[in-house]
Amino acid sequence: MRKFTRSAARGGAVAVAAAMLLAGCAAAPEAPAGSEPAAEAPTVDIQPCIVSDSGGFDDRSFNQLGAEGVRAAAEGLGVEPIEVESQSEADFAPNLSSVIDQGCNMVVTVGFLLAEATAAAAEANPDIQFAIIDDNSIDLPNVQPIVFDTAQAAFLAGYAAASYSETGIIATWGGIQIPPVTIFMDGFHQGAMYYNEQNDADVQVLGWDPEAQNGSFTGGFEAGVEAKAMAETFIGQNADVLMPVGGPIFLSAAEAIRDAGEDSGITMVGVDADLHETSPDNADLFLTSVLKGMAQGTQAVVEQAAAGEFSNEPYVGTLENEGVGLAPFHDFEDDVDPELQAQLDEITAGIIAGDIVVDSPASP
Repeated sequence: MRKFTRSAARGGAVAVAAAMLLAGCAAAPEAPAGSEPAAEAPTVDIQPCIVSDSGGFDDRSFNQLGAEGVRAAAEGLGVEPIEVESQSEADFAPNLSSVIDQGCNMVVTVGFLLAEATAAAAEANPDIQFAIIDDNSIDLPNVQPIVFDTAQAAFLAGYAAASYSETGIIATWGGIQIPPVTIFMDGFHQGAMYYNEQNDADVQVLGWDPEAQNGSFTGGFEAGVEAKAMAETFIGQNADVLMPVGGPIFLSAAEAIRDAGEDSGITMVGVDADLHETSPDNADLFLTSVLKGMAQGTQAVVEQAAAGEFSNEPYVGTLENEGVGLAPFHDFEDDVDPELQAQLDEITAGIIAGDIVVDSPASP
């Protein structure tokens, strides 16, 4: 299959989109975020609360999406949610104590890094219900995991990035080396390698070695000098599609791309949310985004708890249940290979059927 340059490729390709209804071992939510609550009245009084990790609720990523889910559920239930931001890991335990002291009985914590503090709080408060996003390590009757097999959707993103790249070099790096980050990097790398296999190509992926499970990390989830320097390093190595995985670190990558000049041709793949929509100042830089239905999953968990149906069975978002997916190509719709859409559809069907295996040590 011949490879199209972005000047030659002009087609109506649209990315694999996700309706983002989250399903899992428990019952799947039946309505998107912001919809009307279930018709049945709640059977228990509930005070929903959420504690962020250090990225904060304005990270335009997983903290923000978790908060949106809690807010949507709270609005439908007619209550005011309590939201507490963490500035560092040292805040996790005190922030959990704070919301418990304020009468919260449904506490959502955002991210793998809060697992230890969440487990301790849940064990000490067995009558309080907890949900944690991006972690399934806690085995307690009052803790429900909300997890996603994002390697599947990142596989699609890696394939698309390899197809789009003109330099034949793409890159990914993370904030901190933890499973909810490396799962994206595993899928992205595998998708690019699958592109090479299917198209007799030799696209290189910088920043991650899936065999060694080792790669490049900024050391945190904050935008700043370290995050920008990492992007600049890969740009200097001729990578023209970048996938930073770690909340706001993508903002620093955007700065690095701007500094490289309008004619650099460098694009990004977003993670968690459709960053073309949530970061409009950088919308023109996003080839696509890997989506996680965190808002819908969080909303469903809170609503089910309010209806007296709390369960510690995890939600697991996959391509099959549309808990993960790929955002549209938006501004790049006319610039991708016009055959890419059909290829992504075929790959999606293959992953769902089990004919294409996407594996990661971090997969739920």
